Amino acid sequence: MQRVAFRMQLKPGFEEEYQRRHELIWPELQKLLKDSGIHEYAIFMDPVTLGLFGSLQVTDISKMDELPSQPVMQKWWAYMKDIMETNEDNSPISIPLKEVFFLP
Repeated sequence: MQRVAFRMQLKPGFEEEYQRRHELIWPELQKLLKDSGIHEYAIFMDPVTLGLFGSLQVTDISKMDELPSQPVMQKWWAYMKDIMETNEDNSPISIPLKEVFFLP
């Protein structure tokens, strides 16, 4: 199992909408993530900067490379692009974070 962490950025004024959309996350997206070996996926928001911090565990990191080509992932990105900072392909701008400490 490998831990992965990253940060993203929410646009101002969309704090409640971001949370609402994730409370209603599509079952087919949940299935894709779980089938890709993703576990314990959490996203935290800094209420001052609206920075988003994501962390997850994955059984096979190479399976994450397949997610961008999945239609449901592309549909989710298109759905979220109006409230987040995104790349040209609608994927969220996601900056990987380096693990510097872990207390098991």
